[in-house]
Amino acid sequence: MTQQSINDTYKHIAGNAEPVITLSPITLSSVGRPSPLQVKISAPVTGTELPVIIFSHGFGNSMDGYAPLVHYWASHGFVVIQATHPDSGRLGNFDELPYKNEIWRIRIHDIKQILDQLQDIGNTFEGLKGRMATDQIAAVGHSFGGHTTSMLLGARMAGPDQQTETSFFDERIKAGILLSAGGRGGDALSDFAKEHLPYLDQDYSSMQTPTLVVAGDKDFSPLTTMGPEWFTDAYFLSPGADALATIYNGEHMLGGISGYQVKETTDEDPKKVEAVQLLTSAYLKSFFNPDDRTWDLASALFRMGNSGIAVVENRS
Repeated sequence: MTQQSINDTYKHIAGNAEPVITLSPITLSSVGRPSPLQVKISAPVTGTELPVIIFSHGFGNSMDGYAPLVHYWASHGFVVIQATHPDSGRLGNFDELPYKNEIWRIRIHDIKQILDQLQDIGNTFEGLKGRMATDQIAAVGHSFGGHTTSMLLGARMAGPDQQTETSFFDERIKAGILLSAGGRGGDALSDFAKEHLPYLDQDYSSMQTPTLVVAGDKDFSPLTTMGPEWFTDAYFLSPGADALATIYNGEHMLGGISGYQVKETTDEDPKKVEAVQLLTSAYLKSFFNPDDRTWDLASALFRMGNSGIAVVENRS
């Protein structure tokens, strides 16, 4: 394909973008949480029966991050709700937090609190009343947020916690997207991860929710004894994940999805971000509307890697 034809296909798949309205912070009821749970809402100015994306940020970020993704999703027909989890840098030095060993559990509870109060959230935002399709909910997470999201999609702890915890699976979530999410536990974990992050000892074999996995092929992590392929485990080891998008030369931030020119991005590339925007939006559009062929078109564009940016694999 020529670059012009690729650009034309991008535009066709993306469709028209709507202006976006946002509201933040909204403080939710969160009994037992170490600090109030605050969320940010982004939505298109028009439309009804809008599917909902609940987004879980990476370690240290907040509800104000990931503008390239959040604004894109909202401008293309989704209501996006972002939490600020208690590991956010805006809440203090993580190493000094007395509850740091429970952060992973609090994060999961945060998303469940949003689900429990979804109707109240909609009523709080005057411009959103009656416009959300509260039965069409997707959960998306990046990095640590990917771990949070995977638990809600049906993954389980493979270590000691599995003996005492019930499943964190939430049936209200109909689809998921995992961005740079860590892979399996056990011997795939580095000694550092085993000692300091035991919750990463996870098992994807029970994750049955339809899910798109997005990984970078240059995402090397000190948390695993494996290479970048560790970040594809959710696709290969779960019965639910049905699509894998691999970003060429993509590192952990996938070209800069948490923001343009932010310091944690080591592989700054707007084209990579554009591919993640397009693929994630297309996947969810077609999931929530089976008559929508956006994902088929996007998959065809990226399937053979002819875009030069990413390659897509679908499970038949």
